[in-house]
Amino acid sequence: MKWRGRQGSSNVEDRRGMGGGKLVAGGGLGGIIIVLIFTLLGGNPADLINETGPATNNGGAPYEESAEEKELAQFVSVVLADTEEVWAEQFKKKGLTYKEPTLVLYTDSVQSACGAAGSSVGPFYCPGDQKLYIDLSFYNELQREFKAPGDFAMAYVIAHEVGHHVQTLLGTTEKLGPLRQKLDEKEYNKYQVRFELQADYYAGVWAHHAQGMDLLEKGDLEEALNAASAVGDDTIQKRARGYVVPESFTHGTSEQRMTWFKKGFDLGTIEGGNTFKGTTLN
Repeated sequence: MKWRGRQGSSNVEDRRGMGGGKLVAGGGLGGIIIVLIFTLLGGNPADLINETGPATNNGGAPYEESAEEKELAQFVSVVLADTEEVWAEQFKKKGLTYKEPTLVLYTDSVQSACGAAGSSVGPFYCPGDQKLYIDLSFYNELQREFKAPGDFAMAYVIAHEVGHHVQTLLGTTEKLGPLRQKLDEKEYNKYQVRFELQADYYAGVWAHHAQGMDLLEKGDLEEALNAASAVGDDTIQKRARGYVVPESFTHGTSEQRMTWFKKGFDLGTIEGGNTFKGTTLN
């Protein structure tokens, strides 16, 4: 991706080197599910609201970033700026105003309006404060653990979380929330999968316009599709336990995630991302 030397977003909050209060946790299966929801990217952290203390700086000393971290911080800031430009234009076409989210950089743990979380949960979006949270160490994890190298793989991750912000602004997130109380876990998961696939579609919409802005380089699309495949529920479950449990899927299969990202990339419009067609959220 062509990002070096370009202006980044002003909506970046740097909390690196600060603590995140009491981490969201829980014993038994509940705690495991919480970690999985986050680790699979873009879970619904609104479900994790708890009472925790405010983030505190460890000793008040400024965080000393490495050269690699400095470059990554600039990269995610530029990607965020690109999403702001694309979504502002897409919302304008619908007669709406795009409210820009804030991206929070943190290390180890962080406090959000949705509770506190450790870096092991991966990047996430909190609708409660309309902020994206990311520990930059995830970039290395994406390459090592998920076998999804490349800067555009990371750009896809950021665009997916921004996709959740788009869902919040369009009212989709608000519609999904009440279903958790009405449906059993198996049925609710089906809606959660559609929710995540829509965020993948919106990530593809951004990539479509990034290509139109001549920001993509050879191999970028393949990097994003590879990342989408790497974080599919079936792929992650096979790697973790050797078998899959489809009724526990919350984000969609590798094929589904790639398909919806590619559809967004091909169409480039908000209207094409109705993953809830045929449901009560249509």
